[in-house]
Amino acid sequence: MKQAQSNEIILTTLNARYMHTAFGLRYLYANLDELQSSAIIEEFTIQQRPIDIAEKLLQQQPKIIGFGVYIWNVEAISKTVELIKQVSPETVIVLGGPEVSHLPDMPAIVDIADYVVMGAAEKSFPELCRLILSAEKPLVKQIQSDELPLDQLQLPYQYYTDDDIKNRLIYVEASRGCPYKCEFCLSSLDKTSKPFELGRFLEEMDILYKRGARNFKFIDRTFNLKVSSSIAILEFFLQRMSDDLYLHFEVVPDKLPEKLKAVIKKFPHHSLQFEIGVQTFDEDIQVLISRKQDNAKTRDNLRWLRQETEAYIHADLIFGLPSDTLENFAQSFDQLVALEPHEIQLGILKRLRGVPLNRHNEEYQLRYNPEAPYNILCTRHIDFETMQRVNRFARYWDMIANSGRFKNTLPLILGGAPFERFMQLSDELYQTAGSTWRISLQRLFVLIFDNLRSRSDVDASILSEAMQRDYDRSGEKATFTSLIDKKNKVTRIGVANKRQKKVLQ
Repeated sequence: MKQAQSNEIILTTLNARYMHTAFGLRYLYANLDELQSSAIIEEFTIQQRPIDIAEKLLQQQPKIIGFGVYIWNVEAISKTVELIKQVSPETVIVLGGPEVSHLPDMPAIVDIADYVVMGAAEKSFPELCRLILSAEKPLVKQIQSDELPLDQLQLPYQYYTDDDIKNRLIYVEASRGCPYKCEFCLSSLDKTSKPFELGRFLEEMDILYKRGARNFKFIDRTFNLKVSSSIAILEFFLQRMSDDLYLHFEVVPDKLPEKLKAVIKKFPHHSLQFEIGVQTFDEDIQVLISRKQDNAKTRDNLRWLRQETEAYIHADLIFGLPSDTLENFAQSFDQLVALEPHEIQLGILKRLRGVPLNRHNEEYQLRYNPEAPYNILCTRHIDFETMQRVNRFARYWDMIANSGRFKNTLPLILGGAPFERFMQLSDELYQTAGSTWRISLQRLFVLIFDNLRSRSDVDASILSEAMQRDYDRSGEKATFTSLIDKKNKVTRIGVANKRQKKVLQ
């Protein structure tokens, strides 16, 4: 990226991880026009200390700092802004992003900032900066942004650095918006989905590819909405297929016509990843939250993708939706497990600012954590204890199932009742380990082995063979047999010590 001559404006945010890139900041930078020469992008991560971030930003003596605020970074940005305002109150703080875009539902950080730009800010943010820099500061603090037509937007892709292309995810979008109205999603506020001109978009993708980009994450909410465009984009990448090319798309699960299927089948092993938001198979809940989903087609398409293609399938479920119960969720989970996606992301419902789902809060007694990420704590149908059990279930599911480390053992865990049996394992793991974090891989193998060999319906020899195969794939130095022998020895010593102590008493 071209370095600024004098950094009057800093565009910044805190990414969840280093491998992520701030796509929105690059759009703002691309559309600054004459202000671009005095602006720079600075990215941090939420793992960094707010005081260190504040120091680095203020070292450049900017007049304006624009922060991109999201659910995952609002707390860290709040602390950073507080520090900046203590040290340099004259520095103008401008906030943008989904976490600060919905009146009157605003976080406390808004009170200490100077301005808030709500909505897509490619037009309003430069206008605000011009006024501030010309000493004509607007009196209105909260600015509702006017969206630029897509054909008037300057695209941001040239502002990915060579380091970004080499080491980080490259976010791209062939369209903006979503025509669906699922109430838990911010995209439900969109009027429709609007595509970028396809030829222009593919030209930008070609430039990125020639620069070495191989890891493309499409952020389109409904990639397969317009099938002809989806096919054209897939065929573009098929013509440039290489061993290291990786494409991520979010797709509508019940819309896979035959023409699109034919192209998907051409892609080699795991070069495609499809994120498929099932969320729930409960039809009553779907109606309640305005979600249109043909469950039969969704099941058929998931089954087809697993059996007929080499795509990697990441499927999502949400626990805690209005009127949901543990039993309902268990049924959706069992149906999804039977369809064998490679990964099932178990999401706990979060309160997003501005979404229509908030209209159900009182009727269904939806009670959320007051601190980010605003996860749901209980509902009229799900008590706090049950919610905590499912939180642990989700964490152990990531460690055991989604990690891919227990490929041979997982069928023995799940048996013919996946949710019930994994919940049993989850409860017992937590009782034994006392935590869902900082469990070494070796200890996890031992805990799972001890748990399964106590079950009457699990054959001991089959269990040992399955876990041995999984352990051999793990790359751990100690042998699985030595781990179990060591555990048994410790157990025998503990039992003997207890007996000896009892005799002495």
